[in-house]
Amino acid sequence: MNATARVLPFPGPGGTAAVLTGLGAWVPPRVLSNAEIASRLDTSDEWIRARTGIHQRHIVDPGMSTSDLAVEAGQRALKSADTDRVDALVLATTTPDRPCPATAPDVAYRMGLERCAAYDVNAVCTGFLYGLASGAGLIAAGVAEQVLVIGADTFSTILDPDCRNTAAIFGDGAGAVVLRAGSAHEPGALGPFDLGSDGRDADLIMVPSGGSRQRSTVTPAPAGSEYFTMAGKAVFRKAIFQMAGSAQAVLRKAGIGLHDVDRFVIHQANVRIINGVADMLGVPVGRFVRNIDRFGNTAAASVPLALTSATESGELRAGQRVLLGAFGGGLTWGSTVLRWPDIEAM
Repeated sequence: MNATARVLPFPGPGGTAAVLTGLGAWVPPRVLSNAEIASRLDTSDEWIRARTGIHQRHIVDPGMSTSDLAVEAGQRALKSADTDRVDALVLATTTPDRPCPATAPDVAYRMGLERCAAYDVNAVCTGFLYGLASGAGLIAAGVAEQVLVIGADTFSTILDPDCRNTAAIFGDGAGAVVLRAGSAHEPGALGPFDLGSDGRDADLIMVPSGGSRQRSTVTPAPAGSEYFTMAGKAVFRKAIFQMAGSAQAVLRKAGIGLHDVDRFVIHQANVRIINGVADMLGVPVGRFVRNIDRFGNTAAASVPLALTSATESGELRAGQRVLLGAFGGGLTWGSTVLRWPDIEAM
């Protein structure tokens, strides 16, 4: 298919690499079970588990926003990295506190980082990978020595409560990492990135109204158009194809093979998508980290939440080679590789 796809090398021209040195995550306390969803929609716990692999998800209480989750996860990542300062904060989110201004400066201020550069990145479920590449670029260019990258989303705030498909899939959460300038040869150094997009399929994953295109018309927004929509079958196929292709592309750039990867940590969209990527790559599914059963699809928070869960459980261990990958609206996709560092998740 014709699509934009570039393989971006790191470290930068000066030899400086971005090294992952801190990791943290946080989810809101409220747990929404399959049984609770089934009690008000035409579905069942068995149907949701069979179709998605999800048993439960966490959602925000009224009055809680994306920035609240981002602050908690960011603070934990700073504690993990044993630092209290960064030069930049990159927040990957599709559910900002407001359309304007960006949410990142508020997060930075509340964390006591108000003098650092701060901005949002919106690549939907690929947002964290785009954020990592952005942070690595700041370090490679010499703009920053330390960067906090946060993936945070509260998709429960943009879902149609009467849609069983989206209500059953998405949860809320946040995950964060601290990157520092270092050597490309040390554990935690991010390898090459593969990033791509295909805007021809932008309407497969979207919120139809609320933006300038709809607001510039004289026609009122249709009822329900403020909610998130997704063409499930088409997204399913494209997610598998693009994440598998991106993984192969980034491994070629890194000069290693699939057999060299100890763990695959990809976007937790649906257990059948994870299994599909494993099948397309010809890799045992046991090498894929999975926590979707407990958290659902947390969009930009998905990959850092999975990293945190796997580190806490011991599934991710120092020295393992890890491939990160994601696919999201836009359409967008991305991947990178690293040797897992000896860090404690918070």
